[in-house]
Amino acid sequence: MPGVWKTIKRIFAAPIGFIIMPTASGKHTKSGFWTVAAMAACLLPSLAFAEAATAKRISDALPKLEAIVRDGMARTGVPGLAIAIVHDDAVVFLKGYGVREVGKPEPIDPDTVFQLASLSKPIASTVVAALVGQGLVAWDDPIVKHDPGFELKDPWVTRAVTLSDMFSHRSGLPDHVGDLLEDLGYSREEILFRLRYVTSGGPFRASYAYTNFGLTEAAVAAAKAADKPWEIVSEERLYRPAGMTRTSSRYSDFLAADNRAVNSIRTDGNWLPGPPRDPDAQSPAGGVSSTARDLAQWLRLQLAGGRLDGKQIVGSAALAQTHQPVIARGAAQDLAAGRLTPFYGLGWNVDVDAKGRLHLSHSGAFNLGAGTNVHLVPAERLGIVVLTNGYPVGLAEAVSKSFLDLVFDGKIERDWVDAYGQLFADVMKPDYGDAINAAVPLSQPSPALLFASYLGAYDNDFYGALEIADENGSLIMKLGPHKEAFPLQHIDRDTFIYQPIGENAFGPSAVTFTVEADRATAITIENLNLHGQGAFLRYSHKP
Repeated sequence: MPGVWKTIKRIFAAPIGFIIMPTASGKHTKSGFWTVAAMAACLLPSLAFAEAATAKRISDALPKLEAIVRDGMARTGVPGLAIAIVHDDAVVFLKGYGVREVGKPEPIDPDTVFQLASLSKPIASTVVAALVGQGLVAWDDPIVKHDPGFELKDPWVTRAVTLSDMFSHRSGLPDHVGDLLEDLGYSREEILFRLRYVTSGGPFRASYAYTNFGLTEAAVAAAKAADKPWEIVSEERLYRPAGMTRTSSRYSDFLAADNRAVNSIRTDGNWLPGPPRDPDAQSPAGGVSSTARDLAQWLRLQLAGGRLDGKQIVGSAALAQTHQPVIARGAAQDLAAGRLTPFYGLGWNVDVDAKGRLHLSHSGAFNLGAGTNVHLVPAERLGIVVLTNGYPVGLAEAVSKSFLDLVFDGKIERDWVDAYGQLFADVMKPDYGDAINAAVPLSQPSPALLFASYLGAYDNDFYGALEIADENGSLIMKLGPHKEAFPLQHIDRDTFIYQPIGENAFGPSAVTFTVEADRATAITIENLNLHGQGAFLRYSHKP
C-alpha cells in the first residue's frame, strides 16, 4: 500500500492529516471528523483510472485554447483578457487578447494590470501562510490575540473566532455582510468596527457564508503581528520575494499603472467603460491588482509548496493548510459520478473530481466590470489563471474549464461559455425583496402624507445616521459617512424608491416609512435589509 498512500498524499498536496475543522476550542482534532486519508479512500476505485496531465496532453490543448478564447470573446463581447498557464514549474502559456479599454486600440499583453476582485482571497491566504511559516501567527490563533479591539455581537464568538474561521467563511457572520457599508463610502476601519452590531446569520463553525469583511479582518489582524499595514506585509512577504513587480494591494498603484485594463460594463447589450471600483476597504478579500505574468509566478509557488526558483518563500506546511477542506460550501452535486461535497479551504474552493484529483479554484467578480478565475490541479502541478476587464459573464471560468477538459478528457465536455453565462445571469439578477416591483407602476397609488410627516433624523447601529430632508420641493434621503443625497420617488402611500450606488447596486430599492399618527417613526430600506439590519428609528431629537 505505500504507493497508494503516496498517491493520496500527492493528490491532496498536503501531509495526510485531518480536515481543518476545529472543535469549539478552535484546536484541530480528529474526533467526529473525516480524515483526508479516509476521504481519499472513498475514491480509491477511481484513482486507478485517473489520467496524468502529461506535457503532451497540455501541448495538444494549447493550440485549441486560442480558438476557445477568441470564440468566447466574440460571443460575450468582453473587451480584454489575459492568460497564464503553468505546468511542472514552467510557464507554458502567457498571452493577452483584446484591448485595455473599450473604444481604444491599446492591446492587452501579459504585463497589463487587472483588478483581481475575489481572486485576491487565495493570494491573501498565501500572504498569511507566509506569516504562519515565519512563526508570527498560527491559523488557529483567535483574532483578538492580534487585534484586541475586534468584537462581534456574541462575546463567546468574539473570543473564539480564529484566522482560519474567517478565511473559510464559517464565522457565523451573514453572507456578504459589510459590503453595503463599503458601497456607502465607509472606511475599512469603520466597517470592521460595525461588525459588532451584526446578528449572526448562522451557527458558528457549522455554517458557510461568504464574507469579504470577515476575511479582511483576519488578514488585517495577522498583519498586526508583523506590526505593519496589510498592504506593506503583502508586498514584503509575497509580491517582492516572488518577483511580482506589478502586483499591489493598493488601488492607487493600480490607477498609477501605465499599462492597465479599464473595467467594462454591459448596458443594453453594449460594452462601455465602467465606473471606478476602489476596493481598498476590502483589500485582502478583493483589492489586489496584478498581471498574468506576475500571477504565473504565484501559480508556480503554489504548485511547488511555497518554493520559487530555489527559495522557500512561504512555509510549505502553512501553505498546505490553505489547500485542505474546512467547511462544506454546498451539497454534493453528483455522487453517482464520484464527486464529493464541495468545500472551502482557507481562501480556496476545494473540490475533488470523479477521478480523484484535487482541484483548487477561485473566481473574482466586480459588478462594475471585472471577471477573473484561477484553477489549480496540484497533483499534476498544473494551473491556469484567466483575467478579464469585463462585467462578470463567466468567460474567465469558461476558458479555464474548457482548457482543463481538453487536458484531462481530450475534448470539451459542454459549451462552458453558455453554461457559465447562464449561471452568472441568474446570480446577477437584482433581488432586494418583495416590497415593490418598480418595473410595474401601480394603477391607483395612494398619495403620500405631507413631507413634514417624514422629515427628520433617523439612526441604525450598523448603517449609521440617516436624514430625510425637503430640498426644493423634493424628498431627499441622506445616508452614509459623506451624507450621500438620494432622491426619493413616491410609489404608494408611505413607500418610495431610491437608486442605490456602488458594487451591489442593481435596480431601484424600496424605502418604506412606518407611520403613527401621521408622523414617521421608522424607515426600512429594502436593499439594506437583506439580513434584517435595514430598519432606521427616528431620533427623539436631531443631534
